[in-house]
Amino acid sequence: MRRITILAIAIIATGVVAAVAGARTHGGSLSLVGYSTPKTVMGKIIQLWQQTPAGKDVSFNTSYGPSGDQARAVAAGLKADLVFLSTGLDVDTLVDAGLVDKNWQNQTYKGNEAYSVVVFAFRGGNPKHIRTWDDLVKPGVQIVTPNPFSSGSAKWNVLAAYAAARHEGKTDKQARAFVQKLFKNVVSQDSSGRNATNTFLAGKGDVLLTYESEAVAAQQAGQNIAYLVPGSTMLIELPIAPVKSSSNLDLAKKFIAFTKTAPAQNLLAQAGYRPVLKSVAKKYRSKFPTRALVTIDGPLFGGWRKVDKRWFDPNKGLMVGIERAVGGPTG
Repeated sequence: MRRITILAIAIIATGVVAAVAGARTHGGSLSLVGYSTPKTVMGKIIQLWQQTPAGKDVSFNTSYGPSGDQARAVAAGLKADLVFLSTGLDVDTLVDAGLVDKNWQNQTYKGNEAYSVVVFAFRGGNPKHIRTWDDLVKPGVQIVTPNPFSSGSAKWNVLAAYAAARHEGKTDKQARAFVQKLFKNVVSQDSSGRNATNTFLAGKGDVLLTYESEAVAAQQAGQNIAYLVPGSTMLIELPIAPVKSSSNLDLAKKFIAFTKTAPAQNLLAQAGYRPVLKSVAKKYRSKFPTRALVTIDGPLFGGWRKVDKRWFDPNKGLMVGIERAVGGPTG
């Protein structure tokens, strides 16, 4: 966890003078617990907010890590005034712990701060010419994806693979068999999306299953990485929510509201996240290719609660059986 103090910066990137509704605050501190990959862009958004009347003299304590682990840590007592996690399932963990309002999806944009999609990332120009989901299950293809029992990114990858198989006309049984066949080619399952990226960039695997935003971040950091959005993929919804027992609840809500304004949404778009704000999304339309995007609340999956019980239950979920069959992690 680290302390971010007041910074004097020139805000050029957004081309917008930041403003936020509400009265001037008089300092304070917020503890933000987030999943691993948005650390850099969230730092920029925090700095931007600190230049507004509402955010002036507000300091932040931040913690980033695997989304599922972060949610469980907050449920176990890690201090948080707000959470930015990679699945609604992880927010629901905090609902069940009595820490987040059960109606958190009634916030603007269903409680989401940004979107992304599952992509294929490559080093060195994709020498194995991987283009489709079916290419991933070919003999000799080595895949890197995180551990679905700790990482929200990994859960999205699993569901995207299943959805792609169903999109091709496979039955439920055939699509589940496809996911298991894919995991036979997995050579690394790190604890988080960011750790999986680091493993891949260090030379392991032929293809990385990851967020579009994570692939963009690697490119912006100067890494030799390319990516493609497959023909069928998951729309990743990235929720942000206040902790209702926070002594800084009003301040947390003001910051959350700011993350959905044009200045913050521009920063997210520049970092490779798909904006929730329509005016900003329109501005960056050419940057984010549209594909057959499957949603977690659509008829195929029926929401995170249903998905968790069927796929990720640690005792009898489908992924426990798949991981046991391929010799992967089961927790």
